Order: sequence, then C-alpha cells, then structure tokens
Amino acid sequence: MAVISRREFIRMAAVSSATTAAVSIFPRIVFAEWDASNSESTDIHWKKTPCRFCGVGCGLLVGLAGGRAVAVKGDPSSQVNKGLCCVKGYHSVQALYGKDRLKKAMVRKNGKLVETPIQEALDLVAAKMQETIKTHGKDSVAIYGSGQWTIPDGYVASKFLKGGIGTNNLEANARLCMASAVTGFLTSFGLDEPMGCYEDIDYADVFILWGNNMAEMHPVLFSRILDRRMKKKNVLIIDLATRTTRTSHAADKSMLFNPQTDLAIANAICHELVKNNWVNWEFVKKHVSFKTGKTNIGYGLEDDFKFKDEAQSANFDVFKEFLKDYTPEKVEKLSGVSANDIRFLSALYGDPNRKVVSYWCMGMNQHTRGTWINNLVYNIHLLVGKISKPGNGPFSLTGQPSACGTVREVGTLTHKLPHGVVMKEEHRKMAAKIWNVPVENIPAKPTHHTVSMFRALDRGEIRFMWVQVTNPMVTMPKLKRYREGAKKEGRFLVVSDVYPTPTTDVADVILPSAMWIEREGMFGNSERRTQHFDQLVDPPGDAMSDTWQIIEVAKRTGYGDLFPWKYEDHIREIWEEYRQFHNSPKHAMAPYEELRKAPGIIWPFVNGRSTQWRYNSVYDPAASKDAEFDFYGKPDHRAWIWLRPYEAPPEMPDSDYPFWLNTGRVVEHWHTGSMTRRIPTLHRAVPSSYVEINPHDAKRLHIRNGETVQLVSRRGSLKIRAVIDGRGQPTVGQVFVPFFDESLLINELTLDAYCPISKQPDYKKCAVRVEKV
Repeated sequence: MAVISRREFIRMAAVSSATTAAVSIFPRIVFAEWDASNSESTDIHWKKTPCRFCGVGCGLLVGLAGGRAVAVKGDPSSQVNKGLCCVKGYHSVQALYGKDRLKKAMVRKNGKLVETPIQEALDLVAAKMQETIKTHGKDSVAIYGSGQWTIPDGYVASKFLKGGIGTNNLEANARLCMASAVTGFLTSFGLDEPMGCYEDIDYADVFILWGNNMAEMHPVLFSRILDRRMKKKNVLIIDLATRTTRTSHAADKSMLFNPQTDLAIANAICHELVKNNWVNWEFVKKHVSFKTGKTNIGYGLEDDFKFKDEAQSANFDVFKEFLKDYTPEKVEKLSGVSANDIRFLSALYGDPNRKVVSYWCMGMNQHTRGTWINNLVYNIHLLVGKISKPGNGPFSLTGQPSACGTVREVGTLTHKLPHGVVMKEEHRKMAAKIWNVPVENIPAKPTHHTVSMFRALDRGEIRFMWVQVTNPMVTMPKLKRYREGAKKEGRFLVVSDVYPTPTTDVADVILPSAMWIEREGMFGNSERRTQHFDQLVDPPGDAMSDTWQIIEVAKRTGYGDLFPWKYEDHIREIWEEYRQFHNSPKHAMAPYEELRKAPGIIWPFVNGRSTQWRYNSVYDPAASKDAEFDFYGKPDHRAWIWLRPYEAPPEMPDSDYPFWLNTGRVVEHWHTGSMTRRIPTLHRAVPSSYVEINPHDAKRLHIRNGETVQLVSRRGSLKIRAVIDGRGQPTVGQVFVPFFDESLLINELTLDAYCPISKQPDYKKCAVRVEKV
C-alpha cells in the first residue's frame, strides 16, 4: 500500500495507547510512559492545536485528563487535514512523556554535566555571552535555531541578536531544508512563499511530484490527492524520482531519473512546450520577463567561498535558442528518462484543459543547484500560464511546523529581518523604529549562513553558540568536522532541548525546554497559514519556553528594555508587535484575537479575508485590478523566467566510490528521531536505520537482506544493515539511508557542498562504495 489507511492509523494509535513503558534495546532511547486508563476516561476535555510534526500544519484535537495529554484525533474543522492525521500525528502527545525528558538545567563541571538550578544556568549563559563579546567581539556569539521554533521564539531571537547585541549571527536549521525554495521564489517572483494553497488539490487534474515521496513525507496531503483521484475521473499522479517509493506505487506513472538531471528534464519540458506551440502567449507577453544569470558557479566547498548572482536581461528568442541543447533525445541519455516520457510530461503541462500542480520538497531543495531547479519548475508553469489559479501552480512543501512562519516570515537567517533584509537601509530603519533601537545597532552585512557558521565555530571565529530546538550533531553534513569543532578548547555551547541528543552530549549548558502544548505559541505552515495554540498542560520540572529563555538571558545581558512584557501576556504582545512589520496587503497578518478563534488563517489577511491565491487580481487585494495577474514582487511587475543550464554535482560515482548515496526520512520518524523514537509504536515499527540496496547490486556483491555492510565515502565509513526489496528501492548504482538514527550517523559520510545562491547543502548526492562485512 502507498499510504496507511485512516482505519489503520486509528488502530495503531489504539494499540499504542495500551502500551506500557519499556526500555529500548538501543542506547539512550527510553520510551514514553503512557497510561491507557487516562485515554478511556469519560472526563476528557478536547482542545485544538496544530500538529508539531512536519510543515503541513494539520489540526489536532488533544484530549486532556488529569493534567496530562491522553488522546489525539484529527480536527474535522481544520481546512488542512479535515480530521485526518498521519501516524506521527496520532501518536504525537506521547512525545511529551519520555522517561528521560530533560526537566532540569545541566552545567558541565569538571567535564561532567551536573544538574543545576535553572536561574543559575541562565546566569551562566548570560555571563559567558558577555565575556565572549568583551574578549572576541559581538560577532563571536551566535544563535542557531529551528523551523520548530514558534513564531515568538524566532522573533525574540532576532530582536535580541540583531536589534540588541548587534550581530547577524542568527541562523536556523531550515537553511538545511528550504533555503533553495526561498531563493527560488525570490529570484522568480521577488517575494517568498507559495502563491497557492492546499485547496489547489480540490481543483487539480494532474499532480506532478518532483523528487517528492509524499506518501511518507506528507501523507495527509497525499491522502487528499488520492481522494481527489478517487472522486474525479482522469486525475493523474506522476512520480518523478530517483528511487522507487510508496509514492511510486500509488502513482499512475513513475519515472526514475539520474541524480541532478532534474535540471535537464525541466529544460526539456520547456523545449517541448515551445516546439509544440503549447505556450500561453498572451500570459507570457503580459506577465513574464526573461533573465540569464552566472553559470559554473561552484559548490561552496571552500571555507572562504563567496558568490553573488547577476541577472541580465534576455528575451524569448534567446530562451528558445538556449533550449535547443535540451531535446528529449539528448536529455534521455543524460537523465535515464525516455524521450517519450519527457514528451508525455510536456503534454500534461501544455494541455490547456488540464489543471496541473507541481509539488516538491527536499529532493529539489537539497541540491547544489537548488535555486536553479526551483526556477526551472516555475518556468514551466509560467510558459503555460498555469499559476496563481485554483488547481494550477507550483508548490514547495516544507518539513517543519514553522519553517515558513518563523524562519522565512520572521526572518531568522543571517541576511533577514522580519520584513526585508539587513542589506537595505529602509528595512533596517523599519526594524529599528519598531524595536525602538538606533538603526546603527543593526549591521548592514550578513555574517554566516549555517554551513559557514559551523565552519566559523571550528576555526574559532565564533566562540559561543546557543542551539535551540534542533540537533546539528546529527544533521550537519560532513559531520565529523563540525562535531570536533564544537568540542574544541575555547568554545562554549548552550543547547535548549527536550531530550538528550548527540548535541546535548557536547554542550556546556543544557536548558530544558517546554514542548509545544506546554506553552503558548504560533506556527506558520507551508500554505502561509498561521496557527495559534494555547498552553494545554504544564511543562515538567524547570522546563520553560525557548521564547522565555531568550528573554531571561536578554534581561541579564542588559537588553531587558527590548522585552518589557509580563509573562502572562507576552505572546499576545510579541505577536502584535511583529504584525507591524507586515502592515500591507501583500503580507498582512491576522490579529491575535482572530488567530485564537480559527484553526489557522492564511496571509495576506485583508479586510477580514484570507488571500488564497496571490498575484491573481480576482483573489489578491494587493494585485492591480488593471490586469488578471500582477507579480508585484518584482519591479517590472512580471515574473522572471530564468535560463538555467544543467551542471553536474561536485562529486559523482567513480571506480573507487561507484555508488550514489541518497539520504532522507521514513514515515514513522521525524528528522533525527529524538522525539519519535521515544514513542513505542513508531520506534518498534522502524527501530534502527538501514541502507536500501538495489537487488541487482546486492546480487552482484553477494549481499543478502539483513546482512551488515560497510558504506565508505571520502569522509568516513559506517557499518549498517542492508535492506533489499524493502519499502523503497533505489536504482542500480544508488543506495538510500534514512538519517533518524543517532547511533548510525550517515552524515559523517555526506558532503557539505551547497547551492551557492541559497547556501543549502545537498544531502542527496555524494559518492560511496559498498563493502560486504
């Protein structure tokens, strides 16, 4: 089956709720304590909240009894999931109750982590921050956050660092998962985030999934797609991927391509659209400009790597000439996708009677040319005018609950502000006015993106780093370098988290965080929907929200006047201050009271209504009424079609390392598994990581299913269990490894190459060999 049925989800949740606490056979992982009697209570009170796993933003109803969260079901009033949940959502509240939950602060003394009163730990964090700044300068301190940060978390971090201390050393792990989506939107449209919404699913005739295993990564949305196909004749699902997955089995057609060649496939589709005169000429003439940029742009492998693209004007004739190098026959030899299949894809996009939605996630974004491939898929939709309409549009999905709402909208990246970028004086002036700080406080130059930040920590340019809500000692590519860098003499690492992880293992101070419904907050999902949630249960021990941890440290370092709010209403006050940054029809946010009443509100929120389709004058109040479409993010009010070529990745298989290594996730676990592996049912379903090997490769290497093999790259090696003919199957010459297992650190093998425009690393392509042990 491609996805687990709703009935099976509910059955699994019921089985899990009856599971008693148990100790895993794996180090560190201690299962959640779950009292089945609570979930059978007749006194359960149900409260609404968004799910805290993935970026879909499903609405949940959490059952409360005896001061604990004891049950979960989907919220039928949610326009996102309409009452359905995935397997992680149905088990989500069990993540609150792991036996090894961090409840007390820990401070490293004489090499060992020792329980410490949290006020003392906060004093130490503030003192070390001040000491580091005094000795090494303000750019020697940094905060590294997350797409799991709530909007208030990210907002106070930005205000503290950029408005208070005066450093742009602020980054978040969303740089690792959606930065290429951001730069793709910005370069093509001038503004970030999708122009459509999930309701496109209810209108579309064709769903083309670009390297996106939706059945496992976004199962609720994929269930909605399957429901659409079941209810309407001739709806098609096309899987364009590098390995066979559950999505492939559910699709009407699956096409497997060689890694990196999605660039050439997208250009070949455009070639056929032009050749067959399937271009929407009226749309292109009125609403599109053509641009070229730099080529042979590098891969970010050097510590001092720098790159800046330059847009040059082009025209349709130049674009047509460029496409001559991408005939279906030529691209077939490069990509492995047949010329006929490329023509089939082109015909789907080019058919004026079919509405088409393209979906993608990490497959396109974690790519050394991630910005380019985003641009190229936009090119396809722009050529045929299938954009910013119900059922027509490109859509980049996200993998964290607030990668959009916090990282992209609040702007918790080195170059960003809550509205705009630090490089523009008018944007700094706006931030300074709202924050009531001198504009000179806010530096005009970005400092370090994520990979550069951890390189700077290794080199000693950054001496103090505060990590919140993320686990970089599992997720960073080329991991050995950055783990050893964090452990060097003269570094001070603070980690805020809810469970012990490999990142807390190397911390000097651990601060226990309140989790999700243990505090009030907001998330922002993939479709621009902001979702408020109340505190429903008390946090354990001394745990406090990441927002309040930052405020406490800010007060201790002399910046308390930036955060004058009382604890009782600080979330409301933060939200209403933050809304001032988006006080225009292009990005207006709903008031606090409106958010509390609804299970999420899509922005722009203008005159009491959400804008579901941006840039379309029928739906978007910010768009000019003089034309059907207005791409107002660009100075010429046109979307840009970019001429972006195919360029090979920096590392490809050869005689010494003959396999591609691809990494990713499974449906049961979320990211590094620090929460989902403490949920009994999910952990038992997939208790450890593994390597998928194609049966032909396994036969040639005399490897049997379940045997241990060794993967070796130029950076490291890993012994791991082989799976042959499992739920997924890579192509010949490729292996796939999920990264959720902290005892099998696959990122010790990956390469820290990144897209020079977005600075997002490529976790999907490096070279390894497979050795039988």
